[in-house]
Amino acid sequence: MKYKTRFNAFFAAMVIFNLAANFAHPVTPTVIQNLHLHDYMFGVALAAMQFTNFLTSPFWGKINSYISARISLLVCCCGYGIAQVWFACSVTEPQIILARMFAGLFTGGVFVSFLTYVVGASAPEDQGKHLTITATIQSVASAFGYMVGGFLGEISVLLAFFVQAATLFAVGAMFFLICKSDGEAERKPISVKQLAREANPFQAFLDSRTFMSVSFALLFAVNVLINFGNTGFDQAFNYYLKDVLGLTSSYNGIIKAAVGLISFISNMTLCLWIIRKTDTKRSMVYLTAVCALASLGTVLSPGIGLFMAFGVLAYAGYSVSVPVLQDMVANQASVEQKNLVMGFFNATKSLGSIAGSMTAGFIYSIHVKLPFACTFAIYGISVAVAAGYLGYRRREAA
Repeated sequence: MKYKTRFNAFFAAMVIFNLAANFAHPVTPTVIQNLHLHDYMFGVALAAMQFTNFLTSPFWGKINSYISARISLLVCCCGYGIAQVWFACSVTEPQIILARMFAGLFTGGVFVSFLTYVVGASAPEDQGKHLTITATIQSVASAFGYMVGGFLGEISVLLAFFVQAATLFAVGAMFFLICKSDGEAERKPISVKQLAREANPFQAFLDSRTFMSVSFALLFAVNVLINFGNTGFDQAFNYYLKDVLGLTSSYNGIIKAAVGLISFISNMTLCLWIIRKTDTKRSMVYLTAVCALASLGTVLSPGIGLFMAFGVLAYAGYSVSVPVLQDMVANQASVEQKNLVMGFFNATKSLGSIAGSMTAGFIYSIHVKLPFACTFAIYGISVAVAAGYLGYRRREAA
């Protein structure tokens, strides 16, 4: 399979995965309410998944130096599918938390493998473009996955879960075939003892010392903060639609599809222009500022229309910031450390998501608009850190 054809097929499979990965999200608020669970479970359930995602992301980043992407993606997609069947059959809070933690073991591997494959297999001149396509697919296909899941949920909540699991199994097989020539001949041999050592999440974090610097620390801090803000906002937004506005899962999906369309247009125009034509360090400051102001707009909006409009702007700002930040991190990493760096990047993304979902879940019960105010504060801090990174690199270059 030729280089361009292989990447086109890879991106097509990535679209299917991101669609399927989001089939259950619009029905999760319904599950929580039907089972009469605490409101905070919408945040705790996601945080449980992101916690194990956080712990295992550096491991997957390292293990991808030993096994092909086709193997890691096959294992992780099938493991994720099994986890979603478990989630569908859960009826108590501990069962749901355990199911989500099991899912996190594999979602980290999928997203790290996406990044390491794209960074490692792309020609240097295509890396920025391919990372932008990857981030665009994740945001746009995820949004349309919400829509599909929302309509499936109108038929049956269990149907959304079981269609999701079947699709994840199928797309795992697709990745296994598509990524066939992912440098297998150059993979290092690994013993069972070495595999056990690499599986230690704390060892993987300690290994980050080989590349960590002030610049990387600031970039990872921005990553933590924008994912804290976006995840908290997203979880509260979804539950708010069901709990306060009384909208069904299909409405949730339609709104997310609109967000996906706007994100697609933004990423294919504004994002590529930012990466190719601007100083991304300065642009990152502006993008986080847009997210902060949009979040503030959702807090102050007197009506549903403005609330929705500012919400869409916050989502769009985040979707553009992700590929820009990915490109900044990838360009700063050395060739031999890119797998480890991108694994650590996904771990810090998960760390932000854990904090965001947990915080949103617990403060929502105090006041339904409080998570949106918290998002404004977190994005405000990210503006300061992005500005600090800009200033540091300028002093470093002087």
